[in-house]
Amino acid sequence: MTPAAILVVLVGLTLVAYTVGKHRALAVVGGSRGIRNLHSLPSYYGALTALWCAVPALIVFALWMAFQDGIITALVVSHLPPDLRNLTPSQLGLALNDVRNVVAGNVPFDAARPEIQAAATEYMSLRETSRLALAGLVVALGVVGIVVVRAKISASLRARNAVEKMVEWALIACSLIAVLTTVGIIASVAFEAARFFSKVPWYEFLFGLHWSPQTAIRADQVGASGSFGAVPLFWGTIMISGIAMLIAVPIGLFSAIYLAEYAHRRFRAWTKPFLEVLAGIPTVVYGFFAALTVAPALRGWGTVFGLDVASESALAAGLVMGIMIVPFVSSLADDMITAVPQSLRDGAYALGATKSETIKHVVIRAALPGIVGGVLLAISRAVGETMIVVMAAGLAANLTANPFEAVTTVTVQIVSLLVGDQEFDSARTLAAFALGLVLFLVTLGLNVLALHIVKRYREQYE
Repeated sequence: MTPAAILVVLVGLTLVAYTVGKHRALAVVGGSRGIRNLHSLPSYYGALTALWCAVPALIVFALWMAFQDGIITALVVSHLPPDLRNLTPSQLGLALNDVRNVVAGNVPFDAARPEIQAAATEYMSLRETSRLALAGLVVALGVVGIVVVRAKISASLRARNAVEKMVEWALIACSLIAVLTTVGIIASVAFEAARFFSKVPWYEFLFGLHWSPQTAIRADQVGASGSFGAVPLFWGTIMISGIAMLIAVPIGLFSAIYLAEYAHRRFRAWTKPFLEVLAGIPTVVYGFFAALTVAPALRGWGTVFGLDVASESALAAGLVMGIMIVPFVSSLADDMITAVPQSLRDGAYALGATKSETIKHVVIRAALPGIVGGVLLAISRAVGETMIVVMAAGLAANLTANPFEAVTTVTVQIVSLLVGDQEFDSARTLAAFALGLVLFLVTLGLNVLALHIVKRYREQYE
């Protein structure tokens, strides 16, 4: 019995539990005419029964599936022939991988060695036994939950309170998962970054002007000591993000002002969704557009005006990235502008201000904290972009102020450092975690600054 089939059975049992609980609640008060005598609505009694049927069974199911493979693997290893069981950990891992490939059907059963065939047969037998035991346990827990709750249902049972309490605990658990996941990500990145800084001084990383992380395997080879000065990466990130914001902020802000203040309601209803479609286009598509259309066009225009424009340039990546961020800026600015009360506009008109003066001196000033916060969040979005830079700006870590030359960013280098087989004890690989830590701190600072500006200068209207 597959795990999916077990879950389907549990869903069906949960629906039965809901029906049983609901009908039992009506039965204890003599039918629908006595529903007023119940503390809660009948649906809450059904929900309480369903929750006690499903939740314990789901917890057992999750724990069982988490530990099942490890336990089965340990049993299979204990029954392997001595010549396989006494292999080194790496060789034993390869043998177990062969067993799993046979079990999954990736390798024909007849093509495997006899000892691998025997181990695969035992693995499949143990897995099937485990799944049958899991199915029986899940069904038993569900039935026990139904029977216990059904016996406790009475007119005075506070079913609604119990259901809401369980939902509250579920929400708390989800919040804790989110928080703990964030803490785990930060801790893992910080730990690996600390290992990097134990090999490379932090001042060399933060203030070095040359980035060449290609280290050699032997000390006598060329390039045995790489250069990990990340200033070219920081500068490339700033340059491309700056170009993107020069495009995104004016276009996004002016489009938001027009749609919120000038556009006809029907025009706004059609135009705003079309503008926000840009936010749903995958970034790899923007990368194709930058590499195949924008970059060749810039190179051709540069030739006409006597400029030397590289095939991959910061300008091409920044322009396309700016177009990608336009709906982000426009949507946030539009929300802030439309949130300004109409009474402020009416008061400005009553004092003789024109529409443009009202927008400039009243509406924009009132919405400015939210607009600035949105722009800072858009900068965070630009700093973290990868695909457009990879395809349009290249991988060259150049420290240059010329936007027509190829540059790279922090995110692109993180990707390039972690592609392929890696050794996580070399400075080259660990450099990716140091870059990730810096990127995390920068984006966190921008988000905190945006929230501070919004809270500090936000106007409260009645």
